[in-house]
Amino acid sequence: MSEQKLNGAISVQIPKTDFVPRKYEGPSTAEVVSLRRQYMNPGIFAYYKKPLMLVEGNGQYVYDEEGKQYLDTFAGIVTISVGHCHPKVVAAGQKQLETIMHTTTIYYNPEVALLAKELISKMPEGSGLNRVYFTNSGSEANDLAVLMSRMYTGAYDMISLRNGYHGMSEGMRGLTALKNWKFAVPQAFGVHHALNPNRYRGPFGYDDPDSAHKYANDVKDLIDHATPGKIACYIAECIQGVGGTVVLPDGYLKEVYKHVRDAGGLCIADEVQTGFGRTGTHYWGFEGHGVIPDIVVVAKGMGNGTPIAAVITREDVAMTMKTGLHFNTYGGNPVSCAIARAVLKIIDEENIQQNAYERGEQYMEGLLKLQKKYDFIGDVRGKGLMIGLEMVKDRVTKEPAVEETLQVMERCRDMGLLIGRGGLLGNVFRIKPPMCISEADVVFALDVMDRAFGEL
Repeated sequence: MSEQKLNGAISVQIPKTDFVPRKYEGPSTAEVVSLRRQYMNPGIFAYYKKPLMLVEGNGQYVYDEEGKQYLDTFAGIVTISVGHCHPKVVAAGQKQLETIMHTTTIYYNPEVALLAKELISKMPEGSGLNRVYFTNSGSEANDLAVLMSRMYTGAYDMISLRNGYHGMSEGMRGLTALKNWKFAVPQAFGVHHALNPNRYRGPFGYDDPDSAHKYANDVKDLIDHATPGKIACYIAECIQGVGGTVVLPDGYLKEVYKHVRDAGGLCIADEVQTGFGRTGTHYWGFEGHGVIPDIVVVAKGMGNGTPIAAVITREDVAMTMKTGLHFNTYGGNPVSCAIARAVLKIIDEENIQQNAYERGEQYMEGLLKLQKKYDFIGDVRGKGLMIGLEMVKDRVTKEPAVEETLQVMERCRDMGLLIGRGGLLGNVFRIKPPMCISEADVVFALDVMDRAFGEL
């Protein structure tokens, strides 16, 4: 491990690698900050009081312009799945870039067809999920899933969860139910937000053995009272991401899917963050709940940082797209598809899902020990390498410890650890690293967090 310094003093040691970052010769951080302020939209925000500029990545590590190494436990917002600049991913992209960079769906290209076949092979056997439509982003894919649902059912009303996040497009801002991501414009036509099944902050807690049924019953109540009795769809993340890593109770989705289908609706699983083995026990988050969705939306980890997403559904649902023209200029771009194909192979060849399970267990064990040590850690939750740690000022009142969360983030950054932040009020650490993270990395991360917590 190499030594990281905090205010000139040796603090903790980040795992060493053989990788040597190249000498950076571009504009300084100060110059880039100035350029952003002058030319980029002021609505863009960034982490940290002192801007962090990342110029290189390798595996689970990223490097700033001075060559300082950081362990990335946020994975480019849960997007880097098999590691930054994985050599097989880079090779696949380079080969395709040298062949043809762009075609559209009006022409044929082998990469998009082969990826479709390989992606479908990852669906549960007998699920009937056998048709793919490629897009650029999770927001686009969710939009398309909603369109298919409304066309297929002939209904308009939709149900999503409070605290859920589904993207930043016009339609997805309506389904998203977090005030931080809202604007004062008309939105959410036909959308009904069900009670968030949060057993830490909700009315039915971890100690309630009937919590899944009670939360699911709220969906039934919405259907009965807020809709015509027939709905187009229900959409949910299997573990809420931006909303603070909220894990749905066991049995919840089974009941909800029944209520939705009884009302003629389709069930959409938003796997943008939970897919491709991140939960450890299963390749897809919905599999851990024992359900089969009608539509699955995937993105982020599939491209390992390359823009690509997909809507996966049954043939009868997919047929709705033949009732009119629909087109996506970059959907199924051959470079993105070649990279995604490489990612799927790497996940299998390098036992990425198993590593997500093992490192997730190690992480959770360590964080639970820290919870016993520090009273301001209110809740530790998650599956695999999709973990949340909620900070509170008081465990009884559960008052969010927002400033303390920011303070810990800053100290972790100083010691070489990058962590995400989420939840309605920003008091939940989002720990979702590249799934190639090692045992030594987790030891380092826990050590850094322990020291940062100790300063509070």
